[in-house]
Amino acid sequence: MNITIKMSGHVLFPSLGAPPDLGAYASAVRDVRELGNRPFVVVGGGEPARFYIKTARRYGADESTCDQVGITVANLNAAIFAEALGEDACPFVPRDFDELGRALATGKIVVMGGLQPGQSTNAVACVLAERSRSELLINTTTVDGIYSSDPKADPSARRFESISAADVARVLEHLGSRAGEYDLLDPVALKLIQRSKITTRIIDGREPTNIVRAARGEAVGTAIIP
Repeated sequence: MNITIKMSGHVLFPSLGAPPDLGAYASAVRDVRELGNRPFVVVGGGEPARFYIKTARRYGADESTCDQVGITVANLNAAIFAEALGEDACPFVPRDFDELGRALATGKIVVMGGLQPGQSTNAVACVLAERSRSELLINTTTVDGIYSSDPKADPSARRFESISAADVARVLEHLGSRAGEYDLLDPVALKLIQRSKITTRIIDGREPTNIVRAARGEAVGTAIIP
């Protein structure tokens, strides 16, 4: 089946201090393909995007400009991840829907970053899942699923094994802006999941083998039932 994988930038590019080790994640994507699936990948901006956006704001950039900075960094991260995939990857990172159509036609592993201001890479992953007719969206995060509250702030937070999209919306509303801090989903991405009825699994991306486990259908992380 077609599977879209959202690679958290906070997992792949956690700091500006040292080059990231992308080999295990590239191997995991190849393993998903070896299972008989066609994988598609979206890479987030991570710490590099956060750093440059913060710098842009410091010098007076408006929020649309800051969005564009984040998109540029995410696209750079995507290009680097495509290099880690080597010849298995589409030779270019799509930056608009026309380029996405051409990328899908290559038959290679499409790797994307950002698309347009106001749209997170989580939302881009949902768009790619729609366009590629993916049956599963795997969203790697820095926690091991969706919790009743932010697990970094609340030790009593309870992890859901499965949850409806409508209940996810209520969790996001309860968490407010803190949701972005632990790399979950944003409301736009959630609406796309509901619209296209894409089964989504939120997993801990800090362990690359969880990606393969999710592709196999194992009960890892939290399943969102659209």
